[in-house]
Amino acid sequence: MGDYNGAEYIGINEVPSPRANNSNKVSLLPLIFLIFYEVSGGPFGVEDTVQAAGPLFALLGFLIFPLIWSVPEALITAEMGTMFPENGGYVVWVSSALGPYWGFQQGWMKWLSGVIDNALYPVMFLDYLKSAIPALGGGLPRIVAVLALTVVLTYMNYRGLTIVGWAAVSLGILSMLPFVVMGLISIPKIRPERWLVADVHSIDWNLYLNTLFWNLNYWDSISTLAGEVRNPKKTLPKALFYAVLLVVLSYLFPLLIGTGAVPLERELWTDGYFSDIAKILGGVWLRFWLQGAAAVSNMGMFVAEMSSDSFQLLGMAERGMLPEFFAKRSRHGTPILGIIFSASGVLLLSWLSFQEIVAAENFLYCFGMILEFIAFVWLRIKYPNAPRPFKIPGGIIGAILLCVPPAILIGVVLAFSTIKIMIVSLAAVAIGLVLQPCIKLIERKRWLKFSTSSDLPDITAHGPLIR
Repeated sequence: MGDYNGAEYIGINEVPSPRANNSNKVSLLPLIFLIFYEVSGGPFGVEDTVQAAGPLFALLGFLIFPLIWSVPEALITAEMGTMFPENGGYVVWVSSALGPYWGFQQGWMKWLSGVIDNALYPVMFLDYLKSAIPALGGGLPRIVAVLALTVVLTYMNYRGLTIVGWAAVSLGILSMLPFVVMGLISIPKIRPERWLVADVHSIDWNLYLNTLFWNLNYWDSISTLAGEVRNPKKTLPKALFYAVLLVVLSYLFPLLIGTGAVPLERELWTDGYFSDIAKILGGVWLRFWLQGAAAVSNMGMFVAEMSSDSFQLLGMAERGMLPEFFAKRSRHGTPILGIIFSASGVLLLSWLSFQEIVAAENFLYCFGMILEFIAFVWLRIKYPNAPRPFKIPGGIIGAILLCVPPAILIGVVLAFSTIKIMIVSLAAVAIGLVLQPCIKLIERKRWLKFSTSSDLPDITAHGPLIR
């Protein structure tokens, strides 16, 4: 994926600290599955691409889109995440390049899009189960189920990132097993010509692009846990490489089965349809197994996303961007306030529909990625010789060219947003623009305590977080 030059990161993680006990840090395999769940969690939620564009464009989307978006984002995350191996991730990248004001805006937009993203998983969990338990389709039973699920999974995050990491490994294996069985059963029924069905004139581009974008982004989310990774300068790039392969295969294989073995009825291809395909191919037992796998997958995505969101707030507090109490850790080493705030946001947003949540989070995420691309290129221009343990080849020109395809894609995704989503998302961005000066006022008035961790280099007095 790039060059590893063994450069050192000065001023962080050189001295053992209570918050970074090496035995409690995340190793390679759990990190791969944490990234897998940050980005994907399996094919649950890709069904809308077939409804929007048909089998051919759905398959092409998950072949081409990773090259345009996922690979560049993963490469940038590998370079910047190893350059700045601390909690806070992309917030620190943008702060180092553009200053703390824009670093805060990055943190606000990414945290909000992450919480919106996490609100999807209780919705998807119940959408897969409602065909077996109709009562979960709405009303009080659904509300109680969302609350119970959020509480249980939030507690898992509280217990520690190591537990979450190995839980992600187990959940990842369990969630993909029924698709392996379904693939074997489907072999006699596969009709390759079904994969080639396409109708350009009937494509719902908004649904198609938003679903692809949602299923193939968030590679940078793992950067907010970089301070919790064992030897991140080597482990993070390897984990990202293997995770890209795992994610793409986890989408293409089930789509090839579903579109090739079952006659096409595009209107049926919506969230939860893979469980119906499992019943058609294998019977009720396979359907129940796949529904259980979907539930397991949503649990994995929830805990991975909440870990990223909560440690981001901790990293911002360690940088003095948020009050000091956000940096407080539980006896398990987890950020207590970050977890509580992230869980509260999930509960507030869980009433939205699947399509509304995806569109809103994509809009906010696009703005955050624009700042990341600018920070990545600007640090290459201003500090070309700074130590980069993992470095993408090509110099400054290569860095710019790498950002061009995903930047164009961002423009396309934003252009297809509805007026409602655009207004709501821009209002959320505006809140962040005002919120940062308000927080600085609170700091100046000393109404709350702010502090910067002594373990971290200064990014305000001497530019970027490098020497």
